[in-house]
Amino acid sequence: MSEKNGAAPDKPDAEALRAEIRQTRADLGETVQALAAKADVKARAKDQVEHAKERVRAQAAEATGRVRDAALHAGGRMRSAADTAGSSTDADVAVAGRRVPVALLVAGAAAVVGIILLVRGSRR
Repeated sequence: MSEKNGAAPDKPDAEALRAEIRQTRADLGETVQALAAKADVKARAKDQVEHAKERVRAQAAEATGRVRDAALHAGGRMRSAADTAGSSTDADVAVAGRRVPVALLVAGAAAVVGIILLVRGSRR
């Protein structure tokens, strides 16, 4: 039938077709990008490495905090032990029969823990 007899046209509007084509192209582009991302093994591996680095950094920061807290706690215990032992002039602790400043002991313990963390970190 034709438009002249009053029947509806069979062809869709040209603008509607163009809009549908644009939408289909956009959907297809997204699909292609998703497939390309899955196929890019090198980029995926780099992403996993970055995530692992972030996890290690977080764990190192947490361990550093725990070590710092433990060192402060140990320093406090050493000071209180020195005070109860009668050391009133400066904070010293008797180690192997010799008096050693508490600050030196805490610094040495922190250095040892830091070296251990560095060695463990370089092995991974």
